[in-house]
Order: sequence, then structure tokens, then C-alpha cells
Amino acid sequence: MIRALTLILALVLGLQPTFADGPEGRLLSSLPGAGGPISRIKDIARIQSSRDNQLVGYGLVIGLQGSGDSLRNAPFTEQSMRAMLENLGIASEGERMRAKNVAAVIVTANMPPFVQSGARIDVSVSSLGDATSLAGGTLVMTPLKAADGEIYAVAQGSVFVAGFDAQGQAERVTQGIPTSGSVPNGAIVERQVKATLGDQAVLTLQLLNADYSTAVRVTDAINEYSRARFGRPVASEQDARTVVIRRPPNISTARFYAELENLVVETDAPARVVVDERTGTIVIGQDVRISRVAISHGTLTVRITETPTIVQPEPFSRGVTAVEPNTNIEVDQPNAKVAILDGPDLQTLVSGLNRLGVKPSGIIAILQGIKSAGALQADLVLQ
Repeated sequence: MIRALTLILALVLGLQPTFADGPEGRLLSSLPGAGGPISRIKDIARIQSSRDNQLVGYGLVIGLQGSGDSLRNAPFTEQSMRAMLENLGIASEGERMRAKNVAAVIVTANMPPFVQSGARIDVSVSSLGDATSLAGGTLVMTPLKAADGEIYAVAQGSVFVAGFDAQGQAERVTQGIPTSGSVPNGAIVERQVKATLGDQAVLTLQLLNADYSTAVRVTDAINEYSRARFGRPVASEQDARTVVIRRPPNISTARFYAELENLVVETDAPARVVVDERTGTIVIGQDVRISRVAISHGTLTVRITETPTIVQPEPFSRGVTAVEPNTNIEVDQPNAKVAILDGPDLQTLVSGLNRLGVKPSGIIAILQGIKSAGALQADLVLQ
């Protein structure tokens, strides 16, 4: 009786009825599609136990072509050099070092989950002192520690730098960041992080982008597959980011999740506008809407020019030389426009902003004003 009433209600509301196992059954939540992208679960979520671990270490880069730290301004570099030479059996006490081919660096790395001892990972190298470039340098053996203070990897190798720095007597050209680089596969894992994925009966799935609709759709997709595969639902949503999955018996955790991670779901996300004022970058989400507003935008330029005039006295008049001020003020307001902006969809919104003919900095100011007026139906994120 309950199944029949539930089926009639679902048909009236236009929903797709899906029943769970049980004596009476219940209707699973069926959310309306938002037209979002179709993604695999492995691309939008991660298992909680399979997380990266951050490593950090302090080391030296040698072999630089005169672009290293100046030991007067970076005394820690000289101290590190002396310590390294002493460990190699070379006494350096009482001598003043003047090398310019060494730089102190901070080495960072992310150790992926489930890596074993002997595996190699990439590391990033960043200058700590006043070195001008790390190009052509070699990272000396550097221990990498985790938050618990234990050494988990050791890094060493040639540093690859994407930027460059060229300087002459009257000009200097810099492209990219020459004081940061990377060492691909430069660290060897010495100690593995214990993982308990193999014997876990309950898996916690964390969405990369928290959203209630996406969490419910992931749960429904997993349960629909598990009913056909194992005869019962195994997933339940906890909040906007967490989905709990109970592993059926007689199947390994790795094989079980491998069957689930390729299931596809329709993802959703809140309407959001991301603004980076430093670079002038604007990212507008698909679901951003703007209520009908009138916008006036124009750049006001005030130019003040001082051209003082020197006035000389008449000959033999016992006068003094004076400076007569002369100020010229110009006011210019080009491209001042008043436009009506209405954004029922993303394409219309972008077209309306382009019609104003303003630069990205102007669009940022317009979006902030629209948000203050309450006409921007989205979150405005400033970076």
C-alpha cells in the first residue's frame, strides 16, 4: 500500500521513483537536474584516509654562477656551509667565506598516500636569502620532515628553474621567478606513512567542493549501483562534504572503491564570482545572475601641471630674482556611459559587461558595486 501511494506521488511530482530494500520501502531523494557537468566520483571526491602529507626541509643549493647569497646579508648560509664542510671532514674555523655560488633554500614536498620506501617524489625549492637566481644549481642532500618531526624523505638533485634574470650596467630583465625551482623525482621516500585502507569497513568520502546537492547525488548513484551489485544500499550522506560508505563483506576495500570511483554523477556548485585584484582576473560561475540594474561607469582623470616662471629684475634696480607659479589643471572623463545590465544567464551577463567597454579593473569595481546594491545573486570572493 505504501509503495503504491509513494509511486503515485512520485508520478504526480514528475520524479523518478527508486525504492530501497525493506518490508515497506522508502523513496530515495531525487533532485532535479541543474544542467551541471557530468563527472566521475574519482574526480570530485577523495577517500579521507588517502590524504597527502606535507614535508619541509632546509638545505643548500650549490654551483650557482655568482647569483647566490651574499654571506654578509645571509649569515645562516655561512653557518650552514661550515656545518656541511665539518660533516664532510673539512675544517673551516677561523676563515672568512666569500663564496657567491651557494644559496640557502627551503625545500617542500607533498608525499602522496600509500607510497612505499624507495619511491621518488617531486620537490619544490625556494630561496631563503638574497640570492638572485637558482638556475644551474644543485640541491645538496636535504632531509625532509613532517609535522611530527620525523624524517620521511631525503632530497637531492639538479634544480630546474623556469624564470631567468639578466642584468647589465643600465638595464635588467627578469622573467618568471628565478629564485624558485623544482627537482623532479628529487626526493627518495625513506619512511612510509601507515595506511589503514585495506582493513577499513567504513569509508569516508570527502567532496573536493562542498555541496549538498552533489553529496546527495553521489549517495544515490552509489546506492543504485550497490543494489544491483550487492543487493543493498551502502552509502549515506552526512553533510555537504561527507558521504559514508559501508564496505560489503567478501570484497577488498581497494576493489570495492575501484568499482565505485568510475560512477558518474551530475555535479552542482553555488553561484560564485571570484575576483583577483592583483592580476585583474575575473571568474564568473555558470549560475551567476544579476538583477536588472542601471550602471554608470567612466574614468575621471585630473591632470595638474606646474610650470613655474622665473622672473628677473630690471638691471640696476636692486631687485631679486623671483619664481612666479603657473598651474594648469585639466579634467578629462572619457568613455562615461550609462547602461542597463541584466544577466539572466552567463552569456547575457558577459555580453552586457563587454558592452560597457571597460577594462578588467573597471569590471571588478562594477561587480563590487552591484554586490553592494544587492543585485548580484552570487557570492563575491575577493582574493
